[in-house]
Amino acid sequence: MATDTKSKLEIVPLTKHVGAELRGVDLREPLDADTKAAIYQAWLDHLVIVFPDQKLEQEDLLKVTSYFGEIGAMRRPPKFFPAGFSKILPNIMLISNIRENGEAIGALPDGEMMFHHDMIHAEVPHNGTFLYSVEIPDHGGNTLFASGYAAYDTLDPAIRDRLEGRRALHHYDFGSVQKGDKAHVDAFAEASHPAFRTHEETKRKAIYVNRLMTVGVEGMAQEEAEPLLEAVFDHAEKPEFVYEHVWRVGDLLLWDNRCSSHARTDFPANQRRLMLRTTIQGTVKPF
Repeated sequence: MATDTKSKLEIVPLTKHVGAELRGVDLREPLDADTKAAIYQAWLDHLVIVFPDQKLEQEDLLKVTSYFGEIGAMRRPPKFFPAGFSKILPNIMLISNIRENGEAIGALPDGEMMFHHDMIHAEVPHNGTFLYSVEIPDHGGNTLFASGYAAYDTLDPAIRDRLEGRRALHHYDFGSVQKGDKAHVDAFAEASHPAFRTHEETKRKAIYVNRLMTVGVEGMAQEEAEPLLEAVFDHAEKPEFVYEHVWRVGDLLLWDNRCSSHARTDFPANQRRLMLRTTIQGTVKPF
C-alpha cells in the first residue's frame, strides 16, 4: 500500500496480479501533476484501477480520460437516451440494457460476454477503456479482468514457443449499424496482431489473443491453430490471474487493453444497467 501525502491518494492492490483501488481522490476536482503521475503509474503497475464513490458529470469523465491520452472516437453513438438523462456528449458511449420504444438505448445490452480485449479488431487498438456506473442491477453484471502478463509468464513453454513471433487474426461482427437516417448496413472489422504483445511503455509481454474475437493464426492451418488457441484461452482465464469487480453506483474503472482482457457475467434482464464508456486512443500498432 502506498500513500501520496500531498494528495491523500491511497493505492490498494486488489489481487496479486491485477487491480488496485485508488482512494482519497475526487475526480471532479483539479489534480496536481504529481497526483496525475501517480495515478498513471498505478494504471501501468496494476492494469486495472478502480476509483470508488465518484459523482461525475459527462464533462468530468471526458476530462479524466484526457489525462491518459487522446480520447478515442465512439463508432456506435446511441440513438436514444434514458428519460431524464441529458444528451450524451461526443466520444461517450452508453453501455445499457435499458429499452425505450422497444429498442436498446446503448451498446452491449444483455447477458454475459466472454473474455476479450477492446478494439483488438482495429489496426491501432485503443490503449484503455473507462467505464462509469450510473445504474446497476441487484446482482450480476460483474466485470472480470485477467492479467495478460501473468498468463504469459506462466504459459507452458511448449505452447508459447509455437506461437511466439506469430500473428493472430481477430474478427468482430457488429451485426448492423445505422447509416445516417436510413437503412441499417452490415458492419464488421478485423485485424491481425502479435499473439503475444509487447507493451510499449512497460516493455513486458502479455497474451494478446482472446476467446471472443480471435479466430486463427496467420500461416497456420486451422486444425493446428484451434487447439493451441484454446489452450491459451483456458490458461489466460485461470482464476489466479483474474480480478472480479462487483459494481457499485459511482465506480469508475480504467483498464489497460494492451495487457489485460475482460469479461462480463450475466445479470437479470428485467433490471436496469447503465454505464458510460470512454476510451483512450492507441498510439502505435502492436509489435
